[in-house]
Amino acid sequence: MNQNGYQQYKTQSINTMTKAEMLILLYDELIKRLIRAEIALKNENFTEFDAAVTRCREIIDYLSSTLDRKYAISQELYRMYEYFQYELARLSAGRKTQIIEEIKPLIIELRDTFKEADKKNGAQTTQVKVNK
Repeated sequence: MNQNGYQQYKTQSINTMTKAEMLILLYDELIKRLIRAEIALKNENFTEFDAAVTRCREIIDYLSSTLDRKYAISQELYRMYEYFQYELARLSAGRKTQIIEEIKPLIIELRDTFKEADKKNGAQTTQVKVNK
């Protein structure tokens, strides 16, 4: 029963998220999977490592596929996502933690940028409602 209730809560939470919250959640998951890959690599658990890297690639694919290409920023993000995919392919082939150490800060910075933009957007929306 509890598992079913938790699953319903989780589904409802996801369904009521804003686009920005969903985007940040995806970046959080990407970072979490990179950390898992790093730990698995250190422990020589290659099955877990491969699963974590595969999930990272799927998340990047999804982020890339949802870009609205009519905006200039989308072109820049697309290039970054291509770079991340390239680095993840190198990570899969070479199994070097150095690659994770190089891309993880970039992904964290990107996530933090989206968080800040969401905060500013929320503040502006609140300010507009108050001024009306």
